[in-house]
Amino acid sequence: MPTILDIFNQDAFSAASLTGNIAMVPNSYGRINELGLFTAEPVATTSVIVIIENGVLNLLPTRPRGGPASLGTRGKQKPASFVVPHIPHEDSVLATDVQNMLALTSNGDAGLETVLGFLNRKLITMRRKHAITLENLRMGAVKGIIRDSDGSVLLNLFTAFGVTEQVVDFLLGTPATDVVGKCQDVTGYMEDNLLGETMTGVHALCSPEWFRKLITHASVKEAYKYYASAPNPMRQDVRKGFEFGGITFEEYRGSASFMQEDGTTSVPQRFIPAGDVRFIPLGTTDTFTNYWSPPDFWGSVNQAPNGADSEVFV
Repeated sequence: MPTILDIFNQDAFSAASLTGNIAMVPNSYGRINELGLFTAEPVATTSVIVIIENGVLNLLPTRPRGGPASLGTRGKQKPASFVVPHIPHEDSVLATDVQNMLALTSNGDAGLETVLGFLNRKLITMRRKHAITLENLRMGAVKGIIRDSDGSVLLNLFTAFGVTEQVVDFLLGTPATDVVGKCQDVTGYMEDNLLGETMTGVHALCSPEWFRKLITHASVKEAYKYYASAPNPMRQDVRKGFEFGGITFEEYRGSASFMQEDGTTSVPQRFIPAGDVRFIPLGTTDTFTNYWSPPDFWGSVNQAPNGADSEVFV
């Protein structure tokens, strides 16, 4: 009797092995991820409570020796509860998906497709979908309004934390605009409103339209007119980033589409709209946090994830 390979009962198809497999697929999309803004924090629940505390920093008065000391004042605390979004994604591998299909081998030759090879490509595709979804959510957190794939609002952070969005108009259409002064308005506002945090710098993610206006503005061109060192927006392609006015400016082209209810794909939605720019404080410790909740399976109930941002179950 010929030997039958029971591939679906082998360890290679266990949930643990597949999770390890997908973890080896790099997160190939996500500038926000590359900047390292968000601290990952696995939790054992499907919601988190954040304590909003306004610290109190007062000047201490002098006292005569032997007299009473000034008393410390506690900052006001306000708890806020947030539900961690659940974003499951399913796909399947059928025998007809593999039967008679060709695939390139490791040496570049064509051969028959294997179940493991086809499965791995499925996992890569699923991983990339989660990566761009995470980029969309994180960009929403940076902008202050987190949206679902269809554009509906999941969480308005301005409302949740009781703050007002600060807008700085750079007036790049006006040649006489003091762009360095505008940059200082941005960095100064961030420094004044860190509320106990510290930052090491400011990074700007710009729409292509806004970025082009910046590098062609008269004050920027004049500043780099005699600047010989790279990167120089007058001579090089600086879309990946250049510093001006104490801020690193970078062109950002992130966009994605989503599957609509009628089965068609939407027009790609840009994460930063045309003519817009977003400024991000770098080097903070608690400003950006990514909470990971347990997946919806019995074996993971009330257990914090192992730190990976994607897990596979079969």
